[in-house]
Amino acid sequence: MSLSELIEGVEAAEKTLVVYNAEDAVEEIRERFADRNVAVESADAATRRERFLVLSHDGEFLDAIGVDALLEEPETERPGFGAEPYRPILSRLDETMFTSYDGRQMLAASREIEDRAWRIGRGELHAGFQRLSTLETQLEVYTRLGERETLTVHAYAVPDAPVPEQDAFFVHPERSEEIERSWFVAYDGAGLNENKCALLAEEREPNSFYGFWTYDPDTVDYVIDHLSSSYLQPDVSSADG
Repeated sequence: MSLSELIEGVEAAEKTLVVYNAEDAVEEIRERFADRNVAVESADAATRRERFLVLSHDGEFLDAIGVDALLEEPETERPGFGAEPYRPILSRLDETMFTSYDGRQMLAASREIEDRAWRIGRGELHAGFQRLSTLETQLEVYTRLGERETLTVHAYAVPDAPVPEQDAFFVHPERSEEIERSWFVAYDGAGLNENKCALLAEEREPNSFYGFWTYDPDTVDYVIDHLSSSYLQPDVSSADG
């Protein structure tokens, strides 16, 4: 399964959030979840008077929360990879879809994962830059990351410029449509599931990215396994690719 197919799979797994007895709050809730892969609907519960929400997928109940409790929670700045603000609802939204992110938003989201890898300082970080000329603009950041002795960093890009001269991290020039279209940052959490996170998107229009971020360890593992099996040589031993 390619990176593009993985995005399509997350897109197809849309969940439904039904807002009961709170017609006045539906638009605000719909706006809050606008960049998440969830359809917001309104309904009345004749047997109950309280205002509440129910999250489901293919008719299967996942979670419920009171409307007022959700609306009292502060919104996070977008894009963001911090603690999930709406519990328990967002704890069941492992893959968070977004649409039409531009380069600035993608860079801000990428920084969240890069910062986590820097703070933990161990494990593997995999990042796709689409083109080597883009990697050049982030060379200082990735050199610092690669200089963490117990953090292994892999960068992927189509070669539209010379490979940067450095020995802090691995560079993988790939003439691949998948690499050229995809922006991704995936961190293996140094082997701990609670630390794993990934951002994956494809450029469907110029400077317009569609994709998701995730804390789901199985999804993060899949992204990294796909990259490793597709683009890494078993005997990679030098940091210049």
